Amino acid sequence: MLNGRLVMLAVICFFVLGSCGNTIPEGASAVSPFDVKRYVGKWYEIARLDFKQERGLNNTTADYSLNEDGTITVLNRGYNKTKGEWKEATGKAKFVDGQNEARLKVSFFGPFYSGYNVIAIDPEYQYALVAGESLKYLWLLSRKTTMPEKVKQEYLKKAKSLGYNTEELVWVEHDKN
Repeated sequence: MLNGRLVMLAVICFFVLGSCGNTIPEGASAVSPFDVKRYVGKWYEIARLDFKQERGLNNTTADYSLNEDGTITVLNRGYNKTKGEWKEATGKAKFVDGQNEARLKVSFFGPFYSGYNVIAIDPEYQYALVAGESLKYLWLLSRKTTMPEKVKQEYLKKAKSLGYNTEELVWVEHDKN
């Protein structure tokens, strides 16, 4: 009985400590200075490394709103053509080292957080390259449903230099309102 409790305690500690660990891939750096007030609003997902929560979705967007306490409400939305339905997820993001650096952690599942790091952004805050906590998560975002080829190639080059396999990116369709 005691061994079972110790194993359960170890598992809980692993998840808690894992949610507090490094939130950015080795070699990557978050945008600094960063203006969160210019970043909030609606972003269209242009491409992503696919993962369970977004698999099969197109027309994906992320809407960010700043809360009074400095956290950010995250509303992710996408359309599953196979099921003919919209899927939404609401989460909360917190800054890791203050609002001047675009290094955040986001949670959609209670106390468990994952890295969300803006590692490139244009001066007008129209296009962004976002890295997760590991090389399994990457997003190219735009304020519009398209991204200029020059910006796309610049972001792909940066992602490749960090070790991302950009050949595995899913290019998102935006054909629904």
